[in-house]
Amino acid sequence: MKSNPEKLSHRDLLLIAGAILIIAGIYLSASRLTYGIGFPLDDSWIHQTYARNLALHGEWAFRPGIPSAGSTSPLWSALLAVGFLLKLSPYLWTYLLGMLSLFSLSVLMEWTVRKMVTSYRPHYPWVGIFFAVEWHLAWAAMSGMETLLHGLIVTTVLVLLMTNSPRYLTLGLLTGLGVWVRPDGLTLLGPVLLVIVLNGQDARSRVSSITRYLIGFGSLFVPYLLFNLAIGSTPMPNTFYAKQAEYVSWQGIPILNRIGQMLLQLLVGAGLALFPGVIGWLVKSVRQRMWGSLAALVWCAGYLGLYITRLPVYQHGRYLMPAMPVFFLFGLLAFAEYDGGKGSQRYRWAVQLTWRASLFMLTLAFIFLGARSYSQDVAVIESEMVVTAKWAAANLPTEAVIAAHDIGALGYFDDHRLIDLAGLVSPDVIPFIRDEARLAEYLDRQGADYLIAFPEFYPHLTAGAATVFMTDSAITRSFGQKNMVVYLWKTP
Repeated sequence: MKSNPEKLSHRDLLLIAGAILIIAGIYLSASRLTYGIGFPLDDSWIHQTYARNLALHGEWAFRPGIPSAGSTSPLWSALLAVGFLLKLSPYLWTYLLGMLSLFSLSVLMEWTVRKMVTSYRPHYPWVGIFFAVEWHLAWAAMSGMETLLHGLIVTTVLVLLMTNSPRYLTLGLLTGLGVWVRPDGLTLLGPVLLVIVLNGQDARSRVSSITRYLIGFGSLFVPYLLFNLAIGSTPMPNTFYAKQAEYVSWQGIPILNRIGQMLLQLLVGAGLALFPGVIGWLVKSVRQRMWGSLAALVWCAGYLGLYITRLPVYQHGRYLMPAMPVFFLFGLLAFAEYDGGKGSQRYRWAVQLTWRASLFMLTLAFIFLGARSYSQDVAVIESEMVVTAKWAAANLPTEAVIAAHDIGALGYFDDHRLIDLAGLVSPDVIPFIRDEARLAEYLDRQGADYLIAFPEFYPHLTAGAATVFMTDSAITRSFGQKNMVVYLWKTP
């Protein structure tokens, strides 16, 4: 019986899984040696708080008894809640989910290259291993965020388009599921509908395909809208509106500067070696009218463009990370096709050697550079947000009202009433989220007793306020930043 060359063997799967275990061990070890185990984002604790309340109280709430739509990813928070039901450590379960997402993505990419490049029949699944250890994706897997799960769903949809899958009902379900992970899953509507129009044999087949796709999509998207309306009285989570309002100043930066920052994040690491391949695959897709690949390329460019017009490229481009797997895939498809070619070009061997060496060395170097960045990110969150939250829980009066911009760790480790200056669970601040004069009036009206913030983030609110506690984190100061401070907003 003839074997399927596209199928991954048990050995291939074990090699990819082993690579993920190694990269996770490197990241966690670096984190432990730098400061301690934790998450590199305060937002990770927001998901943990929603998950814990869902598991223990059966409520979709940041504070028990007060329903709120402050979680960007209801599906991710619900998955995290399983860990609390099983009484597992939030770290262990969250890392496991991230590693499973990374494993699934790596296997998908290995299969895709085998499917689309017939000459790619490796002794070792090096494409899958590349995705398993690529530093952006490893960072996302260990971040405690929904980023990689979103990237997995997005990539699955685009790969199905690139391989000419006719399963439009499945594509609709995946698109709807993607919205439950992040609202920008809606962007998948564009490439799927484009491929249906371009690939359809006649008007009847196009209508049939679109109908199946929209039925699948609507069956999950409509409940998502109803869920948000029931919890927060808006069709999207509060974060959808709050983030755009908070970073409105970013939109005033010259577009070329924003594009430059985006490209820097994409090309820091192996992306630099893969970029020529991305251009090469684009050219091939245009010449051969590969509508699925072109739709995926258009989606990738549009997704990146959408984010750089609305949100800042920070924290290693974490908002751009869901598009990175597709970006890397284009480059690897061209790389694998060129590497497996048998043309007689005079300098082919030199190009192959240079490309292989560059990809290998950049990937290897950024395994360790990425681990260092991850460990430093974790150290800042643990030594600032988590330390402050635990101090507030132990030292502030029970009836005190705390205003803060970073509420994740506070929500998880502290039980005081919170005023969320970022608008995630206090959406009424969104219209004046960066107006410090109006924020001061709002805090007075809400009866705030304490303000927790980095001084430079609210220079006017914190000016002249009495300091009650400061973290004194050396690692934060080593980056040229000031420590988080608990200020007395008014005399109790």
